[in-house]
Amino acid sequence: MENQGENNFQRKMQTRHLIMLSLGGVIGTGLFLSSGYTIQQAGPFGTIVSYLIGALVVYLVMLCLGELTVHMPETGAFHHFATEYIGPGTGYTVAWLYWLTWTVALGSEFTAAGMLMQRWFPSINVWVWSAFFAILIFVLNVLTVRLFAETEFWFSSIKVVAILLFIVLGGLAMVGVIPMQHADTAPLLTNFFEAGLFPNGVFAVITTMLAVNFAFSGTELIGIAAGETENPQKTVPKAIHMTLWRLIIFFIGTIFILSALLPMDEAGVLESPFVAVFDRIGLPYAADIMNFVILTAILSAANSGLYASSRMLWSLANKQTISPMFAKINKHGVPINGVIFSMLGGLLALFSSIIAPDTVYIALVSISGMAVVVVWMSISASQFFFRRRFLKEGHSVDELLYRTPLYPVVPIVSFLLCLAACIGIAFDPTQRIALFCGIPFIAFCYASYYVTQGLKKRGRKNG
Repeated sequence: MENQGENNFQRKMQTRHLIMLSLGGVIGTGLFLSSGYTIQQAGPFGTIVSYLIGALVVYLVMLCLGELTVHMPETGAFHHFATEYIGPGTGYTVAWLYWLTWTVALGSEFTAAGMLMQRWFPSINVWVWSAFFAILIFVLNVLTVRLFAETEFWFSSIKVVAILLFIVLGGLAMVGVIPMQHADTAPLLTNFFEAGLFPNGVFAVITTMLAVNFAFSGTELIGIAAGETENPQKTVPKAIHMTLWRLIIFFIGTIFILSALLPMDEAGVLESPFVAVFDRIGLPYAADIMNFVILTAILSAANSGLYASSRMLWSLANKQTISPMFAKINKHGVPINGVIFSMLGGLLALFSSIIAPDTVYIALVSISGMAVVVVWMSISASQFFFRRRFLKEGHSVDELLYRTPLYPVVPIVSFLLCLAACIGIAFDPTQRIALFCGIPFIAFCYASYYVTQGLKKRGRKNG
């Protein structure tokens, strides 16, 4: 058992915890809420194309992450990889970007939870529910790591079952076994072609890729949790393989059903497209049950997000690049100061309820999405340089317990696809704020790193 002041985590997570932690981080507002925005912008068929590209991107990035994580398993590993194989300034910046990804995502998750509660309690302000759920998630995170993992396992299990049920019921509605309200015939695939394959142009697929990437963000949590995992050499590859295939099945299957049953002019972010579909199907209480399930899914994603952001702060402090206060671990194995500081993102949820929730929600999604895509780019680049250095030092590829296939094609292609998503948002006025916030944030991180390191060197010389 680790005590306060020691900088080691307890290895309490098993394969099932790791898989559900990753699914918990991914299956949240990105799928249950912002998918409505993608359908609205890219159209039903274009949304399918967007999510297929998104699945390809995350698959390639995870192939790169697998090799790095199995070779060097440690908590908060992304910035360590970037520091070691790209540069210390980049590693520092990547760590803060990943912290930004999840602390801003907390704002979007709590905002979404408050918006969902409006279905049942329209007279209570969104910020009241946001504050309530923020306190709940904070309490779950400051308890033991094992309890956190068990909570996340059951949270994620609920939404996995709900998604499978949605795919089955939606499929039955598509072929007419379950009748749709205000429809004379089964929708089948007519919704895909009603407004044309790309009603807003093919380029809309590119401009919505950031929202899609945000939906897939969280898969990389497997790398974050490696330092708290039993036998990471066996657990991590297994979790990566199982998580990827489940995500592709869940996401593509779900988006296919959503796109087939929900016209693009009825999609948006003020109401979950899942709830809208069940309202159209007309099964008694089905929409309310789905609204509750989505609420638990969003809280699960927030639970995973607070875990990830606090561990990234711990990792920065452990490398002595920020205040050592964030490296402090309590007797339960939790970096308590990192958890408290990361909850700042929850304040964004309270702010967004005062201004238009739907507008601010998309802005938060975009900022978080851009940050995670840049982190993915760093993972791809790190694997590219790691393998090159590994071979240059006289090692053989056969020595690697998990190998990224088709090197160097996989890291290069994944890097370029992520870069394309970042460029695409410049052409979407709704998401362009991510560039206005993200680029200065990156510049500030680089500048602060070199300034603080310069001051440290000068202090050592004077001392």
